[in-house]
Amino acid sequence: MKASARSTRITLSRGIIFAALAGYALWVIYPMVWMVYSSLKADEAIFRDAFALPPLDGLRFDNYTRAWREAHFGDYFFNSVLVTTTAVALIVLLGAMAAYALTRFYHPAGRAAFWLFLAGLMIPAQLTIVPLFFEWRTLGLLNSRPGLILVYTANGLPFAIFILAGFFRSLPRTLYEAAVIDGCSEAGAFWHVLLPLARPGLVTVAIFQFIGIWKEYFFAFMLASGDETGGARTLPLGLANLSITAQYRTDYGMLFAGLVLVTIPLLVVYVVLQRHIVRGVTAGALKG
Repeated sequence: MKASARSTRITLSRGIIFAALAGYALWVIYPMVWMVYSSLKADEAIFRDAFALPPLDGLRFDNYTRAWREAHFGDYFFNSVLVTTTAVALIVLLGAMAAYALTRFYHPAGRAAFWLFLAGLMIPAQLTIVPLFFEWRTLGLLNSRPGLILVYTANGLPFAIFILAGFFRSLPRTLYEAAVIDGCSEAGAFWHVLLPLARPGLVTVAIFQFIGIWKEYFFAFMLASGDETGGARTLPLGLANLSITAQYRTDYGMLFAGLVLVTIPLLVVYVVLQRHIVRGVTAGALKG
């Protein structure tokens, strides 16, 4: 009787957990599905019944064409790809080098520098924007891709150093010593032995930074919204520009098409690399 009651409780618990997870998945996935099929509807169909599926004979693929051309999403997409990939590459490279140096060499100044980098995680971006704006204006970096790349790189380095320092700290020192005995220099041991072993951490940092920079709006709006179409504007600014393109009459079909164009790269990157996230965080930050 006791075993039967325990089995019944386990079955009920699993059923409740499954129902809760299924409900949560539906709650997360349905808005994205709704966004996709709404991007194929005309404004009249959206206003008539926002949750109805679009008719097969009335699919509006031209919403994507108009968003790409009329709203200049092609230019914004290129800017986002260039700025995001360059900034992520710099964050991963510089973060790995800094984290290795701060964990490999023991010195009071290095420890202070590590905590100084971590302090950057606690400073809200809104507090830095006024002096940053005037400094960028003086240097001629406003409304430029290099200006955004430098800001995103500096903003992402504290997180990268925090994650990667845990990885390098968890690696056995004997690996470095064996590399030196085999004839590696300090740089050779870093590039050929220790850096490949930190690949889960590198991927974790790259994923988080890609997602954060791709959808970042605040810095882009403050530092790169002065130019007209093209320039250094990224996709989040392009979405805001849709209302201007539609002459301040919101074109919801084109707006949803723009949202889909912004979301697809994020989903692709996350789905392809998501298995590295949990492993990277637990293997790196928790050991740090």
